[in-house]
Amino acid sequence: MEVLQRTANRGSISTGGYDIEYSNKFESDNSEAITRNYDASTGANCIANNSTTNAKKFTVSYWVKKTELLASGQNIPWIAIAGGNATVVKFQDEKFAAYDDSAGWSLATNALFRDTSAWYHLVCAVDTTQSTASDRVNLYVNGVLQTSFSTENYGTQNNDNQLWKVNTAHTIGNQAYFKGGYIAELHCIDGTQYAASDFGEYDDDSGIWIPKEADVTYGDQGYYLNWSDFGSANSNANNTGVGKDFSGNTNPFVNLDGWSSADIATDTPTNNGCTLNVLASLEGSNDITEGALVSTGGSGSLNGTYGTMGIDPFNSTVDWYWEIEASSTTNGSSDDIGIGWIKESRITSGSTTAGNVYGDGISRYSSQTATSAGDIWGVLLETGTTPVFKLYRNDSLIHTSTHGSGGVSFDTLMFPYITVKGTGTDARLNFLNPASSFSIASGNTDPNGYGNFEFDTKNGYALCTKNLAEYG
Repeated sequence: MEVLQRTANRGSISTGGYDIEYSNKFESDNSEAITRNYDASTGANCIANNSTTNAKKFTVSYWVKKTELLASGQNIPWIAIAGGNATVVKFQDEKFAAYDDSAGWSLATNALFRDTSAWYHLVCAVDTTQSTASDRVNLYVNGVLQTSFSTENYGTQNNDNQLWKVNTAHTIGNQAYFKGGYIAELHCIDGTQYAASDFGEYDDDSGIWIPKEADVTYGDQGYYLNWSDFGSANSNANNTGVGKDFSGNTNPFVNLDGWSSADIATDTPTNNGCTLNVLASLEGSNDITEGALVSTGGSGSLNGTYGTMGIDPFNSTVDWYWEIEASSTTNGSSDDIGIGWIKESRITSGSTTAGNVYGDGISRYSSQTATSAGDIWGVLLETGTTPVFKLYRNDSLIHTSTHGSGGVSFDTLMFPYITVKGTGTDARLNFLNPASSFSIASGNTDPNGYGNFEFDTKNGYALCTKNLAEYG
């Protein structure tokens, strides 16, 4: 479908095979992290010695969706560190990079990975026993072995890596210069150098790199995190909670830093959800946080941005629904929130000022009706020959715009659009998963069972790739 082709992301669609249910949202603004600490004094897992590990071989595989751009030195890390030595696998400076201080190898791609709407599959596979230097460390992105590097040092043959040494802590998330993102399906394997094809494959129909169920051996200290036990208490002894190890070992992550259950998301590599486009601040300087689901007004009078997924309102076979919550009472002057849809033609032409956007009659200021802190606005796009935009306040219909009426017109591709006027208000979004600060009391899904919304979706569907693939 045209819409699917124009809005789908790498590794983002399941075609009936292996599904990933959950991801973990690590937010840099909350300094979030989870840690498996090998120091016995913490009461967590402790390696008394590493005699049962293979310090020369390991594989780290995980999926990541960036929600912030990475300036110089900034990164989204998985890291194993003790003292001044570390094993690190990360995005840094928009490159895929990895290094090990103990073994002395370090690689960083020439390729830049800037997409903040896509899921990337990263694999770092190491075997320092290899006689050919370039075989000692293999980096893959979406199944492709990387061969062009800005930093390229493979270390000395047979050197031991840091990650299985005594008292080395493994951490996902918050480190120096940390930036946020979603992470899913993390495998860390002790003693084997695997290829990306052991964790993913190309879909026969779309050619997209997708996950598959891994058939791997984890070794003594390996682990597998899929975030599916977030509803239970975190426990090292019982291997339960968000850091539960599903490898068959008992190597959980039990130390949580700034983390809450609200950070578990169903935005995954097999069902990618719409977020705010951090590359597209159309006016002003809004600050986008909380997994690219909160927009805070900045210096501009109207700080606008749009979503990462678009809908064809004329040819889609279903209606579409999303929600937005205001963090404070608006006064109709300095703290307005604009809600609605923006035409693709407005985006591509750069004609995105408030007068042009709102002149279409598709978007509407919520402040035209009194708005209190905590009000939740439902946005419904009814598709068909004559599309209709409806806006609900706390589940009550307050506004309708119809294509071809009153100067209203739709493009063949429309994107969710919001503005935040001034600096006093956050706009909290919910396209599939609510922002962490979004208040959900009821819990409603779309007709396919996707999403977590405060109100009934009026038969509208959540903005995610599974729905787009079926109904786009």
